[in-house]
Amino acid sequence: MPFVHRLRVRFHECDPQGVVFNAHYFSYFDVALTEMWRAAFGSYATVVQGGTDVVVVEAGATFRAPARFDDEVDVELAIERLGTTSISSSKRSGARYRIVASATTMSTPASTIA
Repeated sequence: MPFVHRLRVRFHECDPQGVVFNAHYFSYFDVALTEMWRAAFGSYATVVQGGTDVVVVEAGATFRAPARFDDEVDVELAIERLGTTSISSSKRSGARYRIVASATTMSTPASTIA
């Protein structure tokens, strides 16, 4: 079952055309991931204190429709694969009852890329 976090589009996230600038979706996905950690473990800091810290090593997105200032965006996050050296997750953002962006990321322990 996916984790869902609701955000509201802020004015500064919009481009001159009045739609969310595409790079902001990665921030939305990151906020949802942080909230998922918080719901599951209390905070991301708790995970790090337990000896695990992860970084994104790969990300890709598809933009399907615009989200606009003051839209409520539901960011849906699902862990697709939890391996011993990486985590693959999928994300979808929806506004006005339609999918506006989808993405996949792969994260790995920070210690593996140092």
